[in-house]
Amino acid sequence: MGRNATLARAKGALWVAALMTAAGCGSSSGGAHASAPTTPPTAASSAPSPSPSPSTPSPSPSASIDPGTLPQTHVLPRADDPAFQAGVQDLWRAIVTNDPNAALPFFFPQSAYLQVKAISNPAADYRDRLIAWYRLDIAAAHRLLGSQAASARFVSVSVPTSKAVWIVPGVEYNKGSYYRLFGTRLTYQLGGKTKSFGIFSLISWRGEWYVVHLGPSVRSSARGIVYQPKG
Repeated sequence: MGRNATLARAKGALWVAALMTAAGCGSSSGGAHASAPTTPPTAASSAPSPSPSPSTPSPSPSASIDPGTLPQTHVLPRADDPAFQAGVQDLWRAIVTNDPNAALPFFFPQSAYLQVKAISNPAADYRDRLIAWYRLDIAAAHRLLGSQAASARFVSVSVPTSKAVWIVPGVEYNKGSYYRLFGTRLTYQLGGKTKSFGIFSLISWRGEWYVVHLGPSVRSSARGIVYQPKG
């Protein structure tokens, strides 16, 4: 009887030690590290914004999560980001094949637009103006390539990141903020010649660049426009 009681007490002590060890591991590794918040400027800045810090990248949301439903960050996007480069390829494919749907993932998310715009019906503006013009501009770029569109070859995209400006609430009918960038150009080769055209403006969401205007942001009618073609 004494030996059995001793064994029972020893087993009980081992179970308690195991449970305490498991609880300690869970508490030390289960929490995520939160980044320190970055305070945005309190007024619109016309000066170029500083380059992003490579040590503080913006975390990419899961593919099943709409990034536009998440809060904005103050991370300046990088032109060498794989997601951006993939978006450029989607846009180029859409232009070559005249299939705007292929480039919709590269356009600023509607859910993010609803977060930043302080206008009466941002959903209608997004659908009837921004997306409608994007489709028209892609069709116009396809026409620019002409009958040899299938043989056009993408060369590069130039992104003047140093010219990005942080836009604050109250500017451009906004209630939210983002980086805005003018001057991006897409270069390609067609018929032995090097040519290019501009992407009128990119804006950021959570450290990623998106197209918001492929052609000019102001136009006299709903028609597709290739922005500053050269070559």
